[in-house]
Amino acid sequence: MRKLTVIILVFNSFFNAAIAQVRTPAQQLLTNEDSLQAGRSGSKTVISGYGSAFYQRNFNEQKGIMSLERAVLFVGHQFNSKIAFFSELEVENAKVSGDGNGGEVAFEQAYLKFNLNSKQYITAGLFIPRIGLLNESHLPVNFNGVERPMVEQLVIPATWREIGVGFYGRSKRFPLNYSIAVFNGLNAAAFEHGSGIRGGRFEGSNASANSLAVTAALQYYYNDFIFQVSGYAGGTNSNNKRASDSLGLKSGVGALPIYLAEANIQWSRNNISAKILGAYVSLPDAADINKAYANNVSKSMYGAYAELAYNVLGHFPKAGKQQLNVFGRYELLDLNASIPGNAIYDGTEKQQHIILGLAYLPIKNVVIKADMRLLHTGAENPSLVINPSPVRIPYKQNNQLLNIGIGYSF
Repeated sequence: MRKLTVIILVFNSFFNAAIAQVRTPAQQLLTNEDSLQAGRSGSKTVISGYGSAFYQRNFNEQKGIMSLERAVLFVGHQFNSKIAFFSELEVENAKVSGDGNGGEVAFEQAYLKFNLNSKQYITAGLFIPRIGLLNESHLPVNFNGVERPMVEQLVIPATWREIGVGFYGRSKRFPLNYSIAVFNGLNAAAFEHGSGIRGGRFEGSNASANSLAVTAALQYYYNDFIFQVSGYAGGTNSNNKRASDSLGLKSGVGALPIYLAEANIQWSRNNISAKILGAYVSLPDAADINKAYANNVSKSMYGAYAELAYNVLGHFPKAGKQQLNVFGRYELLDLNASIPGNAIYDGTEKQQHIILGLAYLPIKNVVIKADMRLLHTGAENPSLVINPSPVRIPYKQNNQLLNIGIGYSF
């Protein structure tokens, strides 16, 4: 009995020491939206927002473009200690035009948050699931590079929002965050060759509830590391049974399934930070989708990237809270990693990106960015070049793009 007691005491001491080594996550309050999310807004109605503008020079095309990429206005309201409302209205590319050259006006989120206690809450409405690094944390001051990582644009279609209900929580004993949510599914008919599953998002606009999806995520904090795994599974057939039968498709909430798995690691210490992310998407019934819609969908796709950054000004006390982050990122993705028999392989969808640049933050809510993106792809498939323009520049597997941009949040 005495030996058992000693073993228990030793185990308890070891367990408590291990817990002491784990860093408790602290929420960074960069905007009024963050303050409302943390319940520290100090007022009932909150105004916030963010935006970015950029210049890009495409050396192969020998042309440059400028655009107010996005401007987002956030309005939130705290009804009481238990219920709050969150909304973001986004304008892309400065204006909406009927000639097809304009941008988009859309709600990025509009949902109610119900606090169950200090560690758990429920969301209901149009909101963003916890998948990847940028889906939830996509302010331009939060990531390096003028452009969002290509893997999180094409493989994980950030910012990805749908209508649903979610449950979020934090463990009482461990530094572990968890979430699970149910959304409307995607629309396979709207998948477009070259953009992965991005076109299949409903984004709250007359979303079909004939298909449903479930997503879940776990975040674990340990010392200077943050580990995350997340997953998504759901149907992509938005038709009813009669329409599905006419197209030769299965029907039901899980018909034409899609599966997405994602994992990432973040690390930071002193003035150095690093992140690694990988994602994989599977569409086992891609052949049926292509037969019905002829949209050249792949059976599987994947993407991964690794980034390292260093804050040069961190060693200069007189710089205060200013940051000058020098970074490099390598990305690898393939949107047609495997294809069904009725699809056409496109080598241009197998890509490698090297991004080298810097980001200067005079204050934590304003950033000035510049980078060079070096792109290499597979060969173009002539079978996919239909009625080319007479002034079309021959495709090159290597390209360089210069990006300069600004961003803000408040």
